[in-house]
Amino acid sequence: MDTLLKDPGLAPAGLRKIDFAASRMPVLSAVADELARTRPLAGHRIAACLHVTTETANLCRALVAGGAELALCASNPLSTKDDVAAAIHEETGAAVFAVHGADRDTFYRQVAGVLASRPTLIVDDGADLTATIHSGRRDLLAGIAGGTEVTSTGVLRARNMAREGALAYPLLAVNDAATKHLFDNRYGTGQSTLDGILRATNVLLAGKVLVVVGYGWCGRGVATRARGMGARVVVCEVDPLRALEAVMEGYQVLPVAEAARVGDIFVTVTGNRDALTLPHLLAMPDGAIVANAGHFDLEVDVAGLRRAATGAAEVRPGAVAYTRPGGGRVIVLAEGRLVGQACAEAHPAEVMDLTFATQALAVERLASAAEPLPAGVHPVPAAVEERVARHKLAALGVRCDDLTAEQEGYLRGWRLGT
Repeated sequence: MDTLLKDPGLAPAGLRKIDFAASRMPVLSAVADELARTRPLAGHRIAACLHVTTETANLCRALVAGGAELALCASNPLSTKDDVAAAIHEETGAAVFAVHGADRDTFYRQVAGVLASRPTLIVDDGADLTATIHSGRRDLLAGIAGGTEVTSTGVLRARNMAREGALAYPLLAVNDAATKHLFDNRYGTGQSTLDGILRATNVLLAGKVLVVVGYGWCGRGVATRARGMGARVVVCEVDPLRALEAVMEGYQVLPVAEAARVGDIFVTVTGNRDALTLPHLLAMPDGAIVANAGHFDLEVDVAGLRRAATGAAEVRPGAVAYTRPGGGRVIVLAEGRLVGQACAEAHPAEVMDLTFATQALAVERLASAAEPLPAGVHPVPAAVEERVARHKLAALGVRCDDLTAEQEGYLRGWRLGT
């Protein structure tokens, strides 16, 4: 197959990083060994649209070990690690279409590249493959057994497709698995977001007012980590239950318009568009830092700020200071794209171990012809989640209890009470 890489010669450097990540991903390694023995993916062609990182590379290893033919493209133009992309292609033989900094046209050429493989299984992050297939490559639908989706935004898009009757194959919502969102979203996003902000700015968090716009699992993670580093955290929410939870956790809760006037650092993590609009950006204190930890670059109106600004200058790699018409500057990180992926190195391998082990086993489930699923969005089987969790506990050297027969009987019954 064709590929789209910056430089195939970068592969040795990428391989060293991939191996280091693998040493911290014992669950995925165990799953890969099992898939290599059973080969459940033999005969399948997988099209994957994912962040091209060292952790993703180890998922690719597992899928290829399971017998799959793999084509991979990037789910974000700034998260691609060019040396890792080259290494995935060289080691696994996968057709890789991923170049750091790709513009919009190149991004969709990458998507088209993986779909040229005529896949039978889809592994998606953000639903760009899923949406493209259903809107422009419907000729592929008859051959697709199913797909997986690993991020909140993608699951939302897939559910909207299913609600409209547009989703034509079964899709397992990996993001909704407890082994994904309770750990990856909270601990992974919390750490990688602050890592990206710190690498891009070297700002001191202690004493700063850090505004978290959106208090889902990712927002919880960002707020927790920011408070742990001494920031005074303000939460903005539209969901009254989440806002109440933030209050109970000790955070100040404000509308975005009010928080915009008092924040030093802003992090959007809503999964929606227009979380920070131009009026918000113009109201911020001089030198305010703005970062996005949501999947798409629609959460912050960077385009509106560019049009309104009287000047712009890159003050550090990945950090652009825009001079506002009324004076003062706003510093936007990673062009409003995922800051933890673009300005840092994405989520740590230890937490992606859970996510990608769940992802690999979800793909295995879809490849099973014994129990095909109907079109629509489906949960990851509970048995898969428990299997991943037990593997992780064992890798950490942690033991937990098992229910006795009497306890199991009590949980199944109803007669015994007061």
